[in-house]
Amino acid sequence: MHRRRWLQLGGLTALGLTAADLSRLRAADSAPARSCVFVFLFGGPSHIDLWDMKPNAPLEIRGEFRSIATRTPGIELCEHLPKLAQQTDKLCLLRSMTHHMNVHGPACSEIYSGREYFGPPVTDQASPEDWPSLASIATRYGRSRAGLPPSVVLPWYTQFVGQDRRIAGQTGGRMGEHWNPFLIQGDPSADGFEIQGVNPQPDLSSPRLRRRRELQSRLTPDTHVQLPEQQQRVLQSNADAAWALVDAVQQRNAFALSEERPDTRQRYGPTKFGQSLLLARRLVEAGVSLITVNWDDDTRFDKVSPHWDTHHQNFAKLQDGLCPVFDQGFAAFLADLHERSLLDSTLVIALGEFGRSPRIGTITQNNMTEKTGRDHWPHAFTALVAGGGVRGGQIYGATSATGGFVADRPVSPADLTATILTHLGMDPAKVYEDRFQQIPRQLSEGRAVALG
Repeated sequence: MHRRRWLQLGGLTALGLTAADLSRLRAADSAPARSCVFVFLFGGPSHIDLWDMKPNAPLEIRGEFRSIATRTPGIELCEHLPKLAQQTDKLCLLRSMTHHMNVHGPACSEIYSGREYFGPPVTDQASPEDWPSLASIATRYGRSRAGLPPSVVLPWYTQFVGQDRRIAGQTGGRMGEHWNPFLIQGDPSADGFEIQGVNPQPDLSSPRLRRRRELQSRLTPDTHVQLPEQQQRVLQSNADAAWALVDAVQQRNAFALSEERPDTRQRYGPTKFGQSLLLARRLVEAGVSLITVNWDDDTRFDKVSPHWDTHHQNFAKLQDGLCPVFDQGFAAFLADLHERSLLDSTLVIALGEFGRSPRIGTITQNNMTEKTGRDHWPHAFTALVAGGGVRGGQIYGATSATGGFVADRPVSPADLTATILTHLGMDPAKVYEDRFQQIPRQLSEGRAVALG
């Protein structure tokens, strides 16, 4: 604790505070900052095959996988998630997520932003009238330490191959593009991974950087170019944030995975997803408010079933490709946060834009769905929730006997967003200016879900 803070605490004794009161104040000063890691499983994982299984349903519904017992009596998971099964004491299975949008782009927008999509369900791509993402809201209203951005997205913005724009709902949108989150793009599992423009360069010493900053501060804008005052403030704010980030990295590089022990990196798995979660843990330690980890793998080039979008060979794709990577990385992440005493202050949420159809081979939206696949299903799906004061070893909500519809305690994307904002200390009822329609909007119209 800094000397000034000690003097402040010492002065409080004159107000009648006891030693116990001062001890609590000191503990609050040293408590970890609240963070949230939002893991987005792009494509829509099959809830009924993974974490809301129906072993008593007919074969065409329950599918090929068996359920297995977990560390928590009464909770079962898919047989292909054995590592996660040992972490259920930290996990809440929120099985009652629901909305009405069965098209990828608008559904992603609803999860990212916590608002019902505003347009027709015919596009996957971003537009200026998008609702601001949770990541952008955290950029504007979140907190961070030591010059790091309050909101970080990695390792990419979700996007379908062949489209020229990212999936809807991932930017500042109506709040303004200058509130876009800080993007770390690339493969953290690759040799020599680094963030361009952030990692210190050998020929740029601290004194040299300081001289550059002093020079920039003396430069005046071109008098022939008159920018509006608001744009000037945005430019100056961006410059200040950039220098603060450079300073922070010079002191302690939270982005440097090379500083991690080899056995720690191996624990998460040598995959883009696993190493992205490890990087997220480092950012949690550094005090970043919100870290969004977007799922990505080589199946992005599969035109029928990219990522978790299992329109064909649902069971083979889950068993051989998706489950092993997710199981290792996510289980290691939960365990690591717990061992480092970070889980209580860090809310972890993992989900996709929807679930999959209860009946195998049924076409609900995509005509390319084959007899071996499951189609889109937004009516009922699961979010994995851990940490942040959430009681582990519990199931919240329930679905019908076929996993098709919510039977108890429905939770909307708006409710999930309100829950995250509340954990991060942001009032969901706080108002911002909708620049597209020029009217005030609340950050969220949902209600925080009590999962304690």
